Amino acid sequence: MEYAHATWARRRPFRFERRLRYTSAMDQILVALAGVMGAAGIMLAAAGAHSKPGIGLDSAGYLLLIHAVAVIGGCALLRFGIVLRPLGLIVLWGFVAGAGLFAADVAARAYLGHRLFPFAAPVGGTILILAWLVLIAAALAALRRNS
Repeated sequence: MEYAHATWARRRPFRFERRLRYTSAMDQILVALAGVMGAAGIMLAAAGAHSKPGIGLDSAGYLLLIHAVAVIGGCALLRFGIVLRPLGLIVLWGFVAGAGLFAADVAARAYLGHRLFPFAAPVGGTILILAWLVLIAAALAALRRNS
């Protein structure tokens, strides 16, 4: 009598071996951009701590920091197949674009005295919300594909 886990054990080493050889320049670019987001987030949070209250630099910095960590974690999820790769890449690029756009608009308002362009921060926030919703779809699609 063969158990269900025996079938899984026979297929699993091949899939794991394939993942060990996995390399992607896209993941490395995303991790590098996460580093830029993290550094910019620290700088904006520090600037917000030393500027007059209510400008929003600190919240823009925290938003960049949170999404930098989310990008790094998302790359790990992609690598192990926990999220479907095409949708996962859309999510990660949405995190980068949305957080960058939001933070750039807040910084432009604080330092230049005007917005980056009309509705830049709301567009960035909307991109972030949509990216988080697409993450749900990416995880469920991977679950369906793997079952």
